[in-house]
Parts: sequence; C-alpha cells; structure tokens
Amino acid sequence: MPTYEMPLLLRIGSKVEYTNILKAVANEIFESGGFIRRIENWGDKELPCKAPAHGKVHTHAGHFMFCFDSPPSEIFNIYDYCKRNLSIIRTQIYKEFVPSKNVECSLEEELLPPAYRPNVQKLLEESKKHKSGKVKFHYNSGLDYYPFIK
Repeated sequence: MPTYEMPLLLRIGSKVEYTNILKAVANEIFESGGFIRRIENWGDKELPCKAPAHGKVHTHAGHFMFCFDSPPSEIFNIYDYCKRNLSIIRTQIYKEFVPSKNVECSLEEELLPPAYRPNVQKLLEESKKHKSGKVKFHYNSGLDYYPFIK
C-alpha cells in the first residue's frame, strides 16, 4: 500500500474537540483497510487568507498532519468523509514522495557534453531501433494526381 499525507485544517476548538475529530478521521482510515504511521500537531495558526467552509468564514485553524497507508481505491472515500465533516475546514490527500535509492550519479558523466553521456547515447540507440523509415503522405482523394499543385 502506498503512503499518503493528509494535512487537515480544523476549526478552532478545545483539545477534547480536536481529539474527537481526529479519532473519527482515524476510524475512517482504519475502516478503509489502512493504518496510520503518524499524526502531527502543528498548532493553532492564523490562515494566510480567509477560508470559507460549510457556510462560515474562518481566519484561524488548528493544523494537523496525518501520514497513513491505505489502498488507492479507498482514498476517495477518506477524502469524501473529510469534506463532509463540518469540523474540517480544508483537507487534501497527497501521495508521499519516496526518492529512489538506486540512483548513481557521477560528476564526470554530468560534465560531459550531452552527446557523449552514456544515458543519452542509450536513448539515441533506442530511437534508431524504433524508426521505421519515412512515412509517405497519402492524399486519399481517389485521383492519381494531386489537383491543387500547379
């Protein structure tokens, strides 16, 4: 299962209200077959611009971050639940970026002109294999000649 990040902006409330909202979101993740890696509290902050949500305009919000694993087919259900919850001002779900660990880079190769780099030469060889010659244009007019050429 891929790992996702979901920042949540919650309407200002007490710790008990935050706990209830976060438990509800966590239960939704668990019911969808996912599991939570971590929950971060980023505190109550002023929003950079007014955020209208559920008929009210919010200027401050509690910021939280969920990191969780879930089946990709269930992401829309989790997002839909969060959008319908009246206590959540904004949310979005992002797939966590995991850099590949097998990257080998050498300065000598990068300093070469592009035509001499091994990866560029490999691409050029592949493109030569896929060329099937020039494609001749057909007029599809049913005539043996093109009538618009003088």
